[in-house]
Amino acid sequence: MSSTVPVAVPEPLPMPAPPALVFMGRVACQVGPVVSLGGPARHGERRYVSIGAGTVQGPELQGALVEGGVDWQVQRGDGVTDISAHYVVRCPDGALVEVQSDGIRHGPPEVMARLARGEEVPRDAYYFRTAVRFTTGHPDWLHLNRIVALSVGQREPRRVLLEFWRVA
Repeated sequence: MSSTVPVAVPEPLPMPAPPALVFMGRVACQVGPVVSLGGPARHGERRYVSIGAGTVQGPELQGALVEGGVDWQVQRGDGVTDISAHYVVRCPDGALVEVQSDGIRHGPPEVMARLARGEEVPRDAYYFRTAVRFTTGHPDWLHLNRIVALSVGQREPRRVLLEFWRVA
């Protein structure tokens, strides 16, 4: 004879409120052409895009991009582009802030083909999001070292536009 032990079913946890997002600023930067390292490599086609002049304007971050940043990418076989951009912002007070932005861009094949040809494509026609971390040693900007931000991006033929949102 087998005995069954009643199992207590836990009450469902209440759904927590999502974290708030606070607008930090808009980045507009010039970008060079896509340079392929050949491919496909181990995980896809490895490539990079140089990041040139640009600006950051907003209530929580302002400045100019220091030329020399790079957006490393992997164009995966499933059509998704893995993005890892690394650049520096010079704030109006001279502070330097390192930006590391990692994320993905993808969309319907016909939309991505239009982007690859350098055509204008509305940003809501594809998905372009990154998680952003900041690093600085400047005393007035140390708070940036303790936050995570999200960005919503738009790729244009010769520039990238990003909106930064701090996760509160």
